[in-house]
Amino acid sequence: IIVPDMYANAGGVTVSYFEWLKNLSHVSFGRINRRFEETASLNLVNMVEGLTGVALTPMQRATIVKGASELELVNSGLEDTMIRSYHEIRETLVSNPKIDTLRTAAFVVAINKIAVSYKNLGVWP
Repeated sequence: IIVPDMYANAGGVTVSYFEWLKNLSHVSFGRINRRFEETASLNLVNMVEGLTGVALTPMQRATIVKGASELELVNSGLEDTMIRSYHEIRETLVSNPKIDTLRTAAFVVAINKIAVSYKNLGVWP
């Protein structure tokens, strides 16, 4: 497999976009819901310990209860974006017999996205 250059570069662009979003909101990723998730996980751990009578070690509790860090959230978002993008490129390649490479398929996907954006803005015939 030869990875299309525009797909390989998309990871850096995606992370830059995430950083731009963070800077716009002046709130780090996870800040809003991290404590809530940690509390919910802690409540679940306490309930399981109470029902089973088995106490977890402090390390086990910390591992389960710990909310996602900003880096983990960014990596998760990047992974999801790259997987969905690859599937979209691959589907375009497989569904169109005139397209013979992943690179060409990536261009077709990109051009179609631009066309849809222009159409939604009302600047496309």
